[in-house]
Amino acid sequence: MFTGIITGVGRIVEVRDLGADSSHGKQLVVQAPAGYLDDVGLGDSIALNGACMTATRVEAATGRFAIDISAESLAHTSGLDRPGTVNLEKALRAQDRLGGHLVSGHVDGLGEVSYFAPVGESWELRILTPPELAKYLAYKGSITVNGVSLTVNRVADSARGCELSINLIPHTVQNTALHTLTAGAHVNLEIDLIARYVERMLSAGV
Repeated sequence: MFTGIITGVGRIVEVRDLGADSSHGKQLVVQAPAGYLDDVGLGDSIALNGACMTATRVEAATGRFAIDISAESLAHTSGLDRPGTVNLEKALRAQDRLGGHLVSGHVDGLGEVSYFAPVGESWELRILTPPELAKYLAYKGSITVNGVSLTVNRVADSARGCELSINLIPHTVQNTALHTLTAGAHVNLEIDLIARYVERMLSAGV
């Protein structure tokens, strides 16, 4: 379990094939910030761009760790198949503050950045989401974008899906990998956990 409050920005520095064809996954080697791995052990969960992964190798001295990602996970996420900057979050501990919202680390779909530009001191981020996620998105509701807990400021439904608008304060832009986004980029989305259960209860007709 996570909160969507990014605890570090890392970089995928190596991508290794785990097999000879596309049915196999990959091993990623991630460079973490200095000291980030001091309290991380083998088998611990770390979210990369919002996708929960297991640390299969930890080298605290070099600040690097490795994870194995399956072909299934690669097919349903973005930004985890090549070198690049990623948002990192360690798993939530019982005594930690819940600064964002409850995040499971399971990607529900991929969104496409339709607009990203400064507005005053902040930035406006617009994302076109798949039609099947539209019913989970609401004004002032929560959404996780590449692992970052964010608040929806506006929703606009269309035949292509739901375009949501998010305001990013300077702190969020400066302390996450969201500043690397450009129009057309794909992002990992996780809907609000509570919305998921409400939809299930309503559809069950209980």
